[in-house]
Amino acid sequence: MNNAALPKTAKLHLWPKRIAITLAIALAAGAACFGAYVSDYYRAQDTSTLLSDAKAVSVEESDESIAIAPPGSLEGESSAKAGLILYPGAKVDPHAYVPLAEKIAERGYICVIAKMPFNLAFFGIDAASGIMDNYPQTDSWWIAGHSLGGVAAAQYAASHADVLEGIAFLASYPVSDLSETDLHALSAYGSQDLVLNRESLAENATKLPANTKTVAIEGGNHAGFGAYGPQKGDGEAAISADEQQEAFANAFGAVADADRQ
Repeated sequence: MNNAALPKTAKLHLWPKRIAITLAIALAAGAACFGAYVSDYYRAQDTSTLLSDAKAVSVEESDESIAIAPPGSLEGESSAKAGLILYPGAKVDPHAYVPLAEKIAERGYICVIAKMPFNLAFFGIDAASGIMDNYPQTDSWWIAGHSLGGVAAAQYAASHADVLEGIAFLASYPVSDLSETDLHALSAYGSQDLVLNRESLAENATKLPANTKTVAIEGGNHAGFGAYGPQKGDGEAAISADEQQEAFANAFGAVADADRQ
């Protein structure tokens, strides 16, 4: 018997099943598309070569984060000035920020790179809370984020300003309003960055804390804050990624050191 021969009431009973099948197909297709999207991410360079000298810093990696710190500070043998939690850019391997974290550590700060679900910081906005709990020897913290990671970091900072000293944006800007907070802030971007939306950067400047220092890194681009190679749509850098990271580390060190005085 085909469906046309079924009584009207019987046909109505088929609709829930049809809807369930349609929803199941749609969900499966959506999951497949999402899986394909997140599996195509920017991978870090060979992690064995990312640290210039592993003996110059302390390194600790877990399922949740990668911590790079001044020698002995992770083991409690010495103390760091403060801590910086870094949220990676969207679909960027967290290991790509190890060279930058090393430079932060060389200036006396613990830098902890958060590992995000699916490499998307919006799925781990509250990761900073767990990181701070894991390193109780550090009682002064900054949060930072690269690109969309900065937007997520700002969202965290907006509701946790009381436990943070400051926030740093790497080719990013806040969508959450931080203007009424007492946070110190650093906004840094490369002059050759073609990924960063400059109009949005300007429009959201009013949401930055009053204590914000802006640094345009001459010759830098969007991808230069990490070690993951060229990024689609980005400008060509006139300086090396190492030089760009050094410039950011210098700027952060200056702002964070001034905050401590």
